[in-house]
Amino acid sequence: MQPFPVPVLPTAPRTRTRTALVASADRSFRQRLSETLTGLRWQVREAESGAQAWAEADSAQPEAIIVDSWLPDLELSEFLKDFRQQYPEVDLLTTGSAGTQESPRGPYRQELLYALRRTQDTDTAVWNTAPPLARPESGPQRTQALARPIAVPNRVTALSSPLAAGPAQPPSIVQDLTGLPKDYLGGDDIPAHGREAVVADRLPELIGNAPVILEVSRRVRLVAPRSTPVLIEGPTGSGKELVAEALHRLSARSRKPFVAINCAAIPEALLEAELFGHTRGAFTGAVQGRTGRIEAADGGTLFLDEIGELPLALQSKLLRFVESGELQRVGDNETVKVDARIVTATHRPLAQLTQQNNFRADLYYRLAVFLIRTPSLAEHSQDLPQLVEHFLDRMGRDNPIKRVEPAALAKLQAHDWPGNVRELEHVLERAAILAGDETVITAREIDFGLSVN
Repeated sequence: MQPFPVPVLPTAPRTRTRTALVASADRSFRQRLSETLTGLRWQVREAESGAQAWAEADSAQPEAIIVDSWLPDLELSEFLKDFRQQYPEVDLLTTGSAGTQESPRGPYRQELLYALRRTQDTDTAVWNTAPPLARPESGPQRTQALARPIAVPNRVTALSSPLAAGPAQPPSIVQDLTGLPKDYLGGDDIPAHGREAVVADRLPELIGNAPVILEVSRRVRLVAPRSTPVLIEGPTGSGKELVAEALHRLSARSRKPFVAINCAAIPEALLEAELFGHTRGAFTGAVQGRTGRIEAADGGTLFLDEIGELPLALQSKLLRFVESGELQRVGDNETVKVDARIVTATHRPLAQLTQQNNFRADLYYRLAVFLIRTPSLAEHSQDLPQLVEHFLDRMGRDNPIKRVEPAALAKLQAHDWPGNVRELEHVLERAAILAGDETVITAREIDFGLSVN
């Protein structure tokens, strides 16, 4: 008896989870791109540096890697060259650097490009919330602008060769300020400084889209990869330390220490030992030697806040370190070589202090090689609603999220904010406490802490 033939049913194809690796120092960019890829059924691994990207690639064996146009620890062109040699089958894309050719396409290239473009559109939508720059509605300048196309940097670029990327450049996003097509940007009637601020890629640490905020981000991204000394000037509470931390995060020193010291918070008698360190028995009470803050920052970044308060006697000793990279501990005859990038900050006009002989001019010129100015809150008051939302969301990590009613927001907008962003944060924290269990902060809870005469 012949066996009855059993029909062979087609088996459902087994779907393999696709893995993409996103390498970028910009956490906000990584998160947005990861969310889009996850929606396309990708498994996403994130890396904030080149070294971490190598480790993730070794363990995850991804089908694709998307690399931002700047890495804080490795030269981008070298990283791409080595990665292509090590993983020739991985679909490799990078952001920025317009004009490069496409690499051999992987089977999921279109999905990757879609995710990147959607992330780029999200960035553009954020920039479009900024107020448009004034421009004439008609006239010969507008006609000339319409007739003059220029290349707009695109955040999505695929590489045929890792070397095609050229030198690392910070990513840039162009805001559609005028309602013109995105391939056009009129130049005659938009001030040069406005165009430069618009194309800056805002740092995640800085909230707001005002031109002054975008200009700070632009300057940080330009100077961060270098070891150039930076002086940050701005009023108290305007975020100078945030800028210093961003400079360190975006630099090749990001894996080394970030050491901050407030020169105004330490008594003058102890400040020298705190900065330069001391040996055992160097002075009364020095029962053991101690490494100074400058030496602790070796390989990383030294942030000297309120540098204008540094005593003149210590300014000369700091100048020697800035010039030679060598320091001498208190009570020691030997010098120590230290490689630390110096970032300083002050709320006082150092240039004027040098004219008054209250600050050494030679030290000032050594520290102010590159100047960044943080604006007061009054200079970007249009960002206040975004700042309010940011601080309330951050408070909502540990407590129920609260929101402000329109009358409360109007009261906040009418305030002068002499304490700048730091004062706004404290006022909102006080209001959230006064609101108790209520989820809405009313104008009654907005207390500026002013004494009533």
